[in-house]
Amino acid sequence: MSYDAIVLAGGAARRLGGADKPALPVGGRPLLDRVLAACPDATTTIVVGTRRPTARPVHWTLEDPPGGGPVAGLDAGLRRTTAELVLVLSADLPFLDRDTVHALLAAAAAGPVDGALLRDPEGRDQPLVAAYRTEPLRRETALLATEHGHLRGLPLRALTAELDLATVTAAAPLASFDCDTWEDLAAARARIREHGSVLEQWITAAKNELGIDVDVDIPALLDVARDAAHGVARPAAPLTTFLVGYAAARAEAAGADPARAAAEASRKVADLALRWAAEAKQPPHPEETGSG
Repeated sequence: MSYDAIVLAGGAARRLGGADKPALPVGGRPLLDRVLAACPDATTTIVVGTRRPTARPVHWTLEDPPGGGPVAGLDAGLRRTTAELVLVLSADLPFLDRDTVHALLAAAAAGPVDGALLRDPEGRDQPLVAAYRTEPLRRETALLATEHGHLRGLPLRALTAELDLATVTAAAPLASFDCDTWEDLAAARARIREHGSVLEQWITAAKNELGIDVDVDIPALLDVARDAAHGVARPAAPLTTFLVGYAAARAEAAGADPARAAAEASRKVADLALRWAAEAKQPPHPEETGSG
């Protein structure tokens, strides 16, 4: 479905000593880039904050005056959007995923509601991990500005309290985890290095660094590397996976689906490695040894 995205990347980050929070790295990638990776299909992405390098193109804006808080920032972003649905995110969500984004958008579009908020595992609603219908969001923002004469410093609940919002519980429990403190940042950095998630996190980071977006069958590639290492020689593992990737890239250039090409290359090389290993275990033919 068509939507625009607004990412709020301002704020004083007082609990981080005034650090540039969106630029802080988790898993080798700035927090802002990790959030942007969760909404790559947005028609227009507006980042409200100071201009900085990003992994993909975005539009920049600032609230007036700068530092005016989330409602003022949201209003600045809304002035640059045109879609009927708008995704609103804070820039400090290291584990936000595309499935959660799409669930929010689907809930906001499905029923007679003004939007949908993510509900975290503790039961708290997150207005900065949400999808809204643009028209009621603009209407209530304008009413707040008229009532108070400004939007500076107003809490988000002053806005969301006037909207009819559904709630979505994310399949990924960490989707709403945000980095407000140094302790939060350390926890996020430790979490991505845990045994159960480090490979997926690394592959995602590498794909973003290389500018590629292709499904990677991690178990299949690990099987290929294992078979090559055990059946041929240990250095064969990284060299073989490189060749699988190279073959997939060539197939993609010729018009093939890259994920299928990678799977087919993995299958062929895995079969070769197994044949190689089996051959080494077979006794030589008597004629080959000269015995009779």
